[in-house]
Amino acid sequence: MREEIEGIEQIDVQELKQLYKDSQAAPILIDIREPSEYIEGHIPGVPLLPMQQIPEAAESMKKEESYVLICRSGSRSQHAAHYLKENGFNQVKNFAGGMLTWDEEVNKGMENPLENVGDLYQK
Repeated sequence: MREEIEGIEQIDVQELKQLYKDSQAAPILIDIREPSEYIEGHIPGVPLLPMQQIPEAAESMKKEESYVLICRSGSRSQHAAHYLKENGFNQVKNFAGGMLTWDEEVNKGMENPLENVGDLYQK
């Protein structure tokens, strides 16, 4: 896809699938939806960091890392990516289309709520 909106690179479902499979070069995927949405279905292994917690979490996140933000449709994740970019995170991408376009396996339940930002960097 390689489109940018407001300076944020957009990736489509095919690009996300490739990144998800290539764990060595993969950016850190973060689901920013509400807990109730995450419980209904999320990409296996992707942590939950609700959008309203991003400003506080950003204080502890590594700015040099690469991130892909995920929400239901790509709208909230675009706003969150823009916020991070404005705060010095230069490698932030948005999953355009969001979970509405994800056609692979999903897990249900509260698998991976992010309690400590440092957990993002455990591979």
